Amino acid sequence: MNIFPAVDIKDGKCVRLRQGVEDQVTVFSDDPVAMARQWVEAGTRWLHVIDLDGAFSGTPRNMELIRELCSAVSIPVQLGGGIRSVEIAGKYLEAGVTRLIIGTVALEDPELFSELCQTYPGRIGVSLDARDGRLKTKGWVEDADKTVADVVPELEAAGAAFFIYTDISRDGMQSGVNIPALEALLAMTDKPVLIAGGISTLEDVQAVHPLREKGLAGVITGKAIYAGSLDLKAALDWLAAQN
Repeated sequence: MNIFPAVDIKDGKCVRLRQGVEDQVTVFSDDPVAMARQWVEAGTRWLHVIDLDGAFSGTPRNMELIRELCSAVSIPVQLGGGIRSVEIAGKYLEAGVTRLIIGTVALEDPELFSELCQTYPGRIGVSLDARDGRLKTKGWVEDADKTVADVVPELEAAGAAFFIYTDISRDGMQSGVNIPALEALLAMTDKPVLIAGGISTLEDVQAVHPLREKGLAGVITGKAIYAGSLDLKAALDWLAAQN
């Protein structure tokens, strides 16, 4: 199981949103590349990068910055936000991104999602972002009128390589993980699953760690490591000691 530090980019800065709301933003750094380096120095093995401008607008807004970030670190990067064509996906992979996270397209355009998975096998994952059990799209602002259970079988069949589950109500709130929802997803799929939303302390990491045996591949954390309630290096050291 890995810990994925989140580097969320908005207007060229490293930020965190509260429950995904576009104007509920806290800027943690004017230099996302420097923040990425800081997490690498702490020992992380993956980075989770989101182009928030792309997520809200539907088109890439930080391509060159993300290219610079990928060039500046020696570990793999997974990226989401505004990836809504095969061409854009290809440009990000050429820029150095290891794998891509698809949200809106996966839920609203099954033919395009299948094409993405076939064109870049093993490199396309799905972000399942839910509030009160209902999936959201377009930067979490529109209701997809579907649940996780509705979509996982067809996404697997199309070629999804991994899933990320976010409980939107807990994102940026440091309120703990929605473990029942996570367990339900793990029971539906044999693909690797990452959890986001609610990881605020080492105790939260420890609480989900037993689920690695059911397919939990990692946790994504943002506000906690920026605000200091989770010491990333200490958490990574704890994980290493469990292996």
